[in-house]
Amino acid sequence: MLDIKRVRDNFEEVKRMLLTRNEDLGNLDNFESLDTKRRELIAKTEVLKAERNKVSEQISVMKRNKEDATEVIARMREVGDEIKTLDAELNAIEEEFKDMMMRLPNIPHESVPVGTEEDDNVEEYTWGDVPVFDFETKAHWDLAKDLDIVDFERGAKVAGSRFLFYKGLGARLERALLNFMMDLHSDQHGYTEMLPPQIVNRDSLTGTGQLPKFEEDVFKLVREEDEMDYYLIPTAEVPVTNYYRDEILSADMLPQAFSAFSANFRSEAGSAGRDTRGLIRQHQFNKVELVRFVKPEESYEQLEILTGHAEKVLQLLGLPYRKLKMCTADLGFTAAKKYDLEVWIPAQSMYREISSCSNFEDFQARRANIRFRREAGAKPEFVHTLNGSGLAIGRTVAAILENYQQEDGSVVIPDVLRPYMGGVEVITVK
Repeated sequence: MLDIKRVRDNFEEVKRMLLTRNEDLGNLDNFESLDTKRRELIAKTEVLKAERNKVSEQISVMKRNKEDATEVIARMREVGDEIKTLDAELNAIEEEFKDMMMRLPNIPHESVPVGTEEDDNVEEYTWGDVPVFDFETKAHWDLAKDLDIVDFERGAKVAGSRFLFYKGLGARLERALLNFMMDLHSDQHGYTEMLPPQIVNRDSLTGTGQLPKFEEDVFKLVREEDEMDYYLIPTAEVPVTNYYRDEILSADMLPQAFSAFSANFRSEAGSAGRDTRGLIRQHQFNKVELVRFVKPEESYEQLEILTGHAEKVLQLLGLPYRKLKMCTADLGFTAAKKYDLEVWIPAQSMYREISSCSNFEDFQARRANIRFRREAGAKPEFVHTLNGSGLAIGRTVAAILENYQQEDGSVVIPDVLRPYMGGVEVITVK
């Protein structure tokens, strides 16, 4: 959520910056009228409550002195009724104002390129050589089927479209990647491992920004006996960021860095007809997530560090990729600045996203009320939160299958994964 004071004091500038995101800004134009009305009601209510307190003291004195307090009591009742009416009006305004603020996206950082579509994203650099094959290559879904390591058809039978079974060395490869990534991030990059809940409540999804605006994108669990809403997580970012929700940290706790493995569940609303085959876009997929809590003045340095950690996974796997600085129109709802890492997919002759690394500044921290004190007794400040995929495992499997495929249909296992594969060097056609 945005800083209300910043929006109030710099409304036209904030509006100009938000318009560069090419997103629906909802009722932003109502901000000034709602904010003014809200502040007026708060002021009126406070005056009346002060009067009520004063009258209450006056009544107590009059009663002790055995004076007639009938008229004063009547006035106090009138004040009470006025307060009740104003409180009801204020609550309605507060709800409308809060809903409006919750639906406003983050303000882009000044270093973010202004753009209107994904073609306006800026390529920072590429890494690795795109493989050149002297034979006709296969798409990863065909390779997986021929190698008998992924079963898309039975996944669809058991659960529906965009679900699958990993089996045999496919399941082993998925697990090898999980362990490799978690080991790398904990042992070399200094992250604390975390296995978070994969079901969260509404407050958690509101804290990280999925709710209330993007409820159609998440899977909701419905049981009549539940008193609160529960959801399957779309990313481990949700539970891990909310780990410190409604807490005040000490400065010496920062930066905090967590690496978390989880299954992720997404409805893929709006993706009909896109990536209907293969591992790129599934309703359920595994991912290693990197989350950092940092001091505000350190967050952009920390973004470069976090992105570098995600890149290291691709480098050790020998997978060619490129790094993009995302333009204002392709930032997503919550990020102030974002890099995408895109891995080369030979069958499509293009780079495809495998990690997004974002600095949210204090946007999520305001929603989730995550603060810190620089020293004992100091006024609490909001932390800055960052996260990135380190990496999406299914897409990494797809990239390995396609980039390491051989003419006979086999797939060579990257050197760094072989200890995790029990020494298996090649997956061969049976």
